[in-house]
Amino acid sequence: MNKLLVVENLKKTFIMHQFNQKQIVGCNGISFALHQGEFLGFTGKSGAGKSTILKSIYRTYLPTGGKMLYHSERFGSIDLVQAAEREMLAIRKKEIGYVSQFLNVMPRVTALEVVADALIEMGETSERALEQSKEILHHFKLPEPLWASFPRTFSGGEKLRLNLAQAMVKRPKLLLLDEPTASLDQASKESVKEMIIELKEKGTSMIGIFHDIDFMETVVDRTYHLQDGILHESTPSSPLGVANEY
Repeated sequence: MNKLLVVENLKKTFIMHQFNQKQIVGCNGISFALHQGEFLGFTGKSGAGKSTILKSIYRTYLPTGGKMLYHSERFGSIDLVQAAEREMLAIRKKEIGYVSQFLNVMPRVTALEVVADALIEMGETSERALEQSKEILHHFKLPEPLWASFPRTFSGGEKLRLNLAQAMVKRPKLLLLDEPTASLDQASKESVKEMIIELKEKGTSMIGIFHDIDFMETVVDRTYHLQDGILHESTPSSPLGVANEY
C-alpha cells in the first residue's frame, strides 16, 4: 500500500510573547505514516497536542521542526513543513480538507452557497455544484429551510454538519477531522459514518481526533494515543503499545 503522508519528528512550539517569550511545546517527536485510503484515529487527553498535529499538517500552524512528506497530485512529493504558502493554498484548495468543531465562513453567505462555493473553487460548474451541495446537505439532514439562511444563526450541531458537508463534498485526497461527531445526535453520527465509509471506498485518506471511542472504533483502521508528548500505536493486545515501524 502506498504511503500518502509520512511524518517524521514533527515539532510545534508556541512562543508566549506576553510572558517574556516563554515557549510552550504543542507537540514534539511525532512520527507516523498514513497509507492511501487509510483512516487513522488519534486519542488522548485534552491539551495533549492532537489538534496541534492536525493543524500543523494543514499548515494552520507553521511547524517548528521535523518533516511531513506528502504525495501531492500537483507537486509530487512535498515537505509540508517547508512548502511555500502558495503551494499550501493550492493543496488546501484541491487536495486536503479540514473539519473542526467551529464554522468559519464569510458573513452573509447562505449555507447552500458555503458548500457550493467549495466545489466552484475546484472548477465545478455552478449548476453541478448546487446539485451536489443539495445532495450532501440532504445526507447530513440539514433542514432544507436552513439552506437559504446564514450559518451564524445555526445551532452547534447544525454548524458542525455544515462544516462536514463543506469539506466532504470536495472528496479530498486527505481529510483531517477534529472531533467530527461532537455535539451530534445518534442519527447525525450515522450520517457521518456513512459518508466516511463512502469516501474511504473512493480513496480518501483520513486522520481523525476522537473522544467518542465507540464511534471511532467503527471507522478507523489504526489508532494512535498521544500521551506525555509521545504517540503510541494502539493494538488489540496492548491499548497503548509502542507504534510500529513504518
